[in-house]
Amino acid sequence: MSVSASAEATRLLPRWMLAALTATLLAMVLVPVLYIVFASLNSDVGVASGEFWPSSWSLDSYRRIWTTADLSTGIVNSLIVCACTAAASALLGTTTAYVLVRYTFLGRLTILRGLVGLQSIPGTLMLLPVFVLFSSAGNYLGITVIGTRWGLFLAYLTFALPFSTWVMVTYLRGLPRELEEAARTDGASTLVVLWRIIFPLSLPAIVVSGIFAFLLGWNDVLFASVLTRPETHTAAVALQIVGSSQEGGALPVYSQIMAASLICAAPVVLLYLAFQRYLVGGLTAGGVK
Repeated sequence: MSVSASAEATRLLPRWMLAALTATLLAMVLVPVLYIVFASLNSDVGVASGEFWPSSWSLDSYRRIWTTADLSTGIVNSLIVCACTAAASALLGTTTAYVLVRYTFLGRLTILRGLVGLQSIPGTLMLLPVFVLFSSAGNYLGITVIGTRWGLFLAYLTFALPFSTWVMVTYLRGLPRELEEAARTDGASTLVVLWRIIFPLSLPAIVVSGIFAFLLGWNDVLFASVLTRPETHTAAVALQIVGSSQEGGALPVYSQIMAASLICAAPVVLLYLAFQRYLVGGLTAGGVK
């Protein structure tokens, strides 16, 4: 039986129904994106009147948005905090997962179960405890935590690290031990094994955990609104400020909101495009066979 005949035999839906379903899914994704793009090139009055196709085309919103809200500062703050969170969670998650997978010690299963249990705790329940903890640390230690970038970094790392660790635990379980045993026979230490074997082989999973940690901070509004001040506002907070802005005291700046949304989404899209190959490998592979 040929490959095409085998594919026809195993297809669950008729060809026409599969094409219609694919077109419907594409429309559900592309139509909102096209609306945002067209609205960012339209006027606020045109967007408010419900125009999908702009009556007048202009790039003025992309120019004015930088003065309507401090978007540039927010993007810079988000890039710094989220990049540090992604790097730290990926590095710490990999080393922690290696210990949990390769070594047996008292409390190991409790830690693994705790990593799963932590994923079910809503972040909103942790906002007040985190704020009180950071405020108390500032008072007792004489340092400023609330309103700083590194304070927000610690908050994001608290939620990103359990997820990153669990992702790496799942991936490292599929890696063969023979490579590590061969390296140890040649006299390699644990750090050498991690750097020369575990990190290169686990790169797809490391990228996945890092990107998810990056997105956790990039999309957050709640913690960034409470734990920052105007100089350390993130892109999400700046976008929220744009959403509450009004033109002339009455009409919301719809066009500028859409332009700011596209600008804030651009780094994430570029991140996905840059690491697409590793994302597919990290999400589908269960290790090295």
